[in-house]
Amino acid sequence: MEQKGFYKLPELKFEYGALEPHISLDQLKIHHQKHHQAYVDNANNLLRKLDEARLADQKIDIKAIAKELSFNVAGHVLHKIFWESLTPAINRQDEPMGTLKAEIERNFGSLDRFKREFSQAAVSTEGSGWAALTYCRTTKRLMIVQIEKHNVNVIPKFPILMVLDVWEHAYYMDYENERAKFIDAFWKIVNWVEVNRKLEYFMSKA
Repeated sequence: MEQKGFYKLPELKFEYGALEPHISLDQLKIHHQKHHQAYVDNANNLLRKLDEARLADQKIDIKAIAKELSFNVAGHVLHKIFWESLTPAINRQDEPMGTLKAEIERNFGSLDRFKREFSQAAVSTEGSGWAALTYCRTTKRLMIVQIEKHNVNVIPKFPILMVLDVWEHAYYMDYENERAKFIDAFWKIVNWVEVNRKLEYFMSKA
């Protein structure tokens, strides 16, 4: 069979201590090297299991593998977008500019209203999950969604522009069980430039 590719843990575009005091060096390092790495490893192990079974023409439980693969690959993809959604406070713009600013104001009325709605989605996500800003190509709307686990409530073909990880592993070392404080800190390290770049790209493809 043809050699196929596997997933890789992406390198961060900033040092582990660069997001302090909002996310500590130890918290970020464990999140990236342990938790994100685990999703990459699990997904790759499942791919190898599939490759080996197909090569040997062995029976596989495709229902179980497909479910596990969805969970782990989605975990990898969302974490990659999460890292891209962050930037050291010293380098960041204080608020969105350009297309993103205009679309937030058109869709939500104001940046404050958008932040309130996004924060509400994040704090009220049941159990482990994410808050995400997406773009609907059909209605030309920015939309906020809650993603449970990594792969529940995802809307197909809605590109994700920005995510906030509200699994406890994202903040427990710094904020213990106070998710709301972590969400408040997130707004101080949002990479508005990258979110705007993604929006302009997906709008151009609509």
